[in-house]
Amino acid sequence: MLSISVSGWPVTVHPRPSDRPPPARILAAMQIPDQLRYTDQHEWVEDRGGSVVRLGITDYAQDALGDVVYAALPEVGRKVAAGESIAEVESTKSVAEVYAPLAGTVVAINEMLRDRPELINSDPYGGGWFAELELADMAELTALLDALTYRSLTET
Repeated sequence: MLSISVSGWPVTVHPRPSDRPPPARILAAMQIPDQLRYTDQHEWVEDRGGSVVRLGITDYAQDALGDVVYAALPEVGRKVAAGESIAEVESTKSVAEVYAPLAGTVVAINEMLRDRPELINSDPYGGGWFAELELADMAELTALLDALTYRSLTET
């Protein structure tokens, strides 16, 4: 909004809808940690050392889902192929599959999500992780998106 004076009379000019700033939630930048790798399906992967990675969904994904009320986690020991459904998230808006970004074996799951699935919303890159995989081939990790590439994907 802009206030100006025309012929001595105060006038308030309202911007056209396209000139208005986006809502505050859009202005708040989504968290996209630089040290992680990402998929175009909005999963993140963290190298935990050795051949183990931790995975979860991104801030962008949790925001799109809305309030998470349930998370179905994989069984420890399960072998997964890249692109295979590994978990399921239920929110007040919808149900979404979480896909394994890489092939490997589930070596740990985040038991806290059973009682506190809201951690996926409040701490998607910390307490909201889903599972840890021991990868069949660590070299596949480099094929995932880096933070800059993922950021550009979310801005389009």
